[in-house]
Amino acid sequence: MPLRCRRRSEVDWPGLMRAGLSGLGLAPDVFWRLTPAELVLMLGDPGAVPPLNRARLEELARAWPDAPVGTKEGRDAGDGRIGRD
Repeated sequence: MPLRCRRRSEVDWPGLMRAGLSGLGLAPDVFWRLTPAELVLMLGDPGAVPPLNRARLEELARAWPDAPVGTKEGRDAGDGRIGRD
């Protein structure tokens, strides 16, 4: 739900109020006490990477499988690193 401003000094109050009151379910008094930074934080960054969920973890595990135990690639070097000698 992008918030649009026509000019730099304009604030899209109807859009912000919809986002805060309807989208986030904030009470009006809570909404009006928020700073702009707090509201942006609560709304989230639409361009941010979403948190890792189970499906994405499984996708990554298929794409980057662990080396089988006992192989050269899977041997523990004893220093916390696993891989080549």
